[in-house]
Amino acid sequence: MRRVLQIAQAIVDNAGRMSRPFQEWQALVTRLLPYTGTGSPEGVVPADQFQHYYDTAGAAGAVLYIKVQADIGGDKTQGWVVA
Repeated sequence: MRRVLQIAQAIVDNAGRMSRPFQEWQALVTRLLPYTGTGSPEGVVPADQFQHYYDTAGAAGAVLYIKVQADIGGDKTQGWVVA
């Protein structure tokens, strides 16, 4: 489900805390940010399907990984492929 904040909707409540819809939107946007690290994420980095990972020490052509399988045998650290 796609969440959209309405322009008239407050992002903080009267106490200055983030409103629930804003918290949900922020969590959604944060999950869309790519991961970075050194080396392959396979077997190391748990992620949701279609997440991106950039290997900052990778050679040319082996820098971007995409999580193409949700998990393998229930393991969310598995299922990465070089893009």
